[in-house]
Amino acid sequence: MLRYLVFSALVLCLSCKSSNPTGMNQQNPSPMVEHIRPHRRVDGSGFEGRKIPISGIFEKEPLLLIPDDIPQEPVNLLVHFHGDESVVAHAMAENKGWAAVVVNLGNGSSAYGVPLVNPENFDSLLLAVNKQITKPIGKIYLSGFSAGYGAVRAILKTRNYELIEGVLLLDGLHAGYVPAQTPMARGGQIDNKDLAAFKKLAADAVKGSKTFVFTHSSIFPGTFVSTTECADFLLEATGILREPVLREGPLGMQQLGVSVEGNFKILAFAGNTAPDHIDHLHGLFHFLRLLEDEN
Repeated sequence: MLRYLVFSALVLCLSCKSSNPTGMNQQNPSPMVEHIRPHRRVDGSGFEGRKIPISGIFEKEPLLLIPDDIPQEPVNLLVHFHGDESVVAHAMAENKGWAAVVVNLGNGSSAYGVPLVNPENFDSLLLAVNKQITKPIGKIYLSGFSAGYGAVRAILKTRNYELIEGVLLLDGLHAGYVPAQTPMARGGQIDNKDLAAFKKLAADAVKGSKTFVFTHSSIFPGTFVSTTECADFLLEATGILREPVLREGPLGMQQLGVSVEGNFKILAFAGNTAPDHIDHLHGLFHFLRLLEDEN
């Protein structure tokens, strides 16, 4: 429990970008508690398998999770950026036919993006995984929670785009305003270049050649583009409308909207607090199923 409280206290910093040239300023603070929704948490205790550190690629070692009951047929590989390994372990326990790599590189999307600008680092990670998994790897998926989208974006901008079957973003996709720190309500505009890679991915997902699932909360950072605004940007770019809904999501989350076209899916959820944000990470086991639910 203490781990999750500490994680909640840090979550806003983790969601922000750093102040280097590829980053943005820290967001306006959001409430750290919320008492309407249950905010249930998973702990990975049901995972049975091997946990193998992978050294020599990044400053912090990724952790490979290989379930004991992994099937003989080609294995789906999930490369997840940002989040406690126990949450990913729970997702592996709840979804058969998957192995996963958990990559935690620090605070802010730049901490994730910069190391993946060089495609050889991702190549090395996949090579190391292949050496440990004796069964053939079929489809490769990326997932990113919060600041982890920085790594996903960097990979999508390289030649490795062609290797990726699909992407899952868990309340993590941001951009800068132009002028900087000027919200749209005050005349600012979204910096399109920050979302160009995801705009391409969304278009390919609509056509069915990729899969793209994006979940977002209602948090409004103020100093940079919110996940809701990023979702609106992608919906406008693809010509897809939001469908309002009111239903319960995983672990007691409250879903407010859905947009689906081809293999592109956006799910909108209530909440503007740190616990609401963390809900998306702990819902990984549920959202992961949407990657295989192709139209």
